[in-house]
Amino acid sequence: PGSGHLYFVLKDEQAQLPAVMWRSGAGRLRFRLEEGKRFLVRGKLGVYPEQGKLQLYVETAEPAGLGAAALAQEQLKKKLAAEGLFDDARKRRLPRLPRRVGVVTSPTGAAVRDIIRVIQRRFPVPILISPTRVQGDGAGAEIAAALARLGIVPGIDVVIVGRGGGSAEDLSAFNDEAVVRAIAACPVPVVS
Repeated sequence: PGSGHLYFVLKDEQAQLPAVMWRSGAGRLRFRLEEGKRFLVRGKLGVYPEQGKLQLYVETAEPAGLGAAALAQEQLKKKLAAEGLFDDARKRRLPRLPRRVGVVTSPTGAAVRDIIRVIQRRFPVPILISPTRVQGDGAGAEIAAALARLGIVPGIDVVIVGRGGGSAEDLSAFNDEAVVRAIAACPVPVVS
């Protein structure tokens, strides 16, 4: 409902239990609760006074099996795929010999030096770096903004978005919805 609270029923083969998660807790979820999925929840039992029914006041919820981040990524991928953002028809051909390459990455990491070295060895062309943080809170929005900056620079015919390796959590900024949408909106091919 518009209140932002989540009302749902937890059930198994033998029983069901009405549950509510207040807006404050629901706002912290990184995924959507979906019918048929298994979740581990923590909360307090209480009586809903108007109906005299026992219900669970849920404070936290985590997907059973998958972690919250993995489930959120799976749900986002399905949503974006349904919008057609991953369709083959959207893919742009890479230039055979790029004239100018844009790079979205951290200006201080080892990855930028590796990217520059490889480009210069293969295609000695001008490189324009659009600096950004590549991990941490807000990095996804910064990557998207750095990509948008390069998308309007004349003469760039391919953009590389990247960083060095890392854990799934370190790389999560590249799975941000804003980054996917910025790649789809970029007028030139993007390599990640």
